[in-house]
Amino acid sequence: MAPALVALPSYAGVMRIALISLTLLCAACQEKPAAAPGLPPPPPHPNGQVLWGIVHGQCVPDEEKSGRPDPCIAVSLPGGEARGYAVLRDKHGSEQYLVMPTIDITGIEDARLLAPGAPNYFADAWASKPYVDHLIGKTTPRQDMAVSVNSPYGRSQDLLHLHVDCLTPESLAALTADAPKINGHWSRAPFTLDGHLYYAMRLMGETPPANPFDLLAEGIPGARQDMGAWTLILAGAQFDGQPGFILLANRADPLHGDFASGEELQDHECRIARAG
Repeated sequence: MAPALVALPSYAGVMRIALISLTLLCAACQEKPAAAPGLPPPPPHPNGQVLWGIVHGQCVPDEEKSGRPDPCIAVSLPGGEARGYAVLRDKHGSEQYLVMPTIDITGIEDARLLAPGAPNYFADAWASKPYVDHLIGKTTPRQDMAVSVNSPYGRSQDLLHLHVDCLTPESLAALTADAPKINGHWSRAPFTLDGHLYYAMRLMGETPPANPFDLLAEGIPGARQDMGAWTLILAGAQFDGQPGFILLANRADPLHGDFASGEELQDHECRIARAG
């Protein structure tokens, strides 16, 4: 029995298919951002459930039972625990506060932070600035204050927690000098702060007008798939007398001593306010 004949494409047909495939491949290459260098796994956090135990085991139950969320200073549950947050004074520093969700979101790498309609925990943290002011004894200028979230490489806890505290004098001086060069889009080139490289963008408004987690994921190529490598800092600012913020983002490079810990730009003794 003669074998069945298979119609082979002509040379021109083969070349046409090859050109189409190459065109599609090049288009995909243009659309896909260059992959960031791979990172080693973050270190384990042996005592990483301490904050979750405080928030879930003490603050929220105490708030629901008595309205006194000890040891937290405040618990806000306007939409229930799924959208709530707790404010706790940190034992490190003289006036630092931590703002944490009342559900077990692990950190900046948790995909729930990028879900549609997710709470803006940076806005909640900025709204907690008066607690810091109270301990300092005066209302500090907004440009002296910042909110930070560390990466898994630069933190010890596995509950999202935002540090609310003053900037270091050195960070404030650097941001003041760089502010005219920062606009409403992520900078193409990073700025050096405390020896590490930070991308920056300007936000306008008395309160954060957008969710910084979304701005990072949507604005820096590859960040959405790599959120656990990043740290974010929201620093208060003034632009031509108008209130705003400088949002900073740094990607971890642990092999070279950069653990993406934006908290390094904050001063837990608040020398700026106490000196002036």
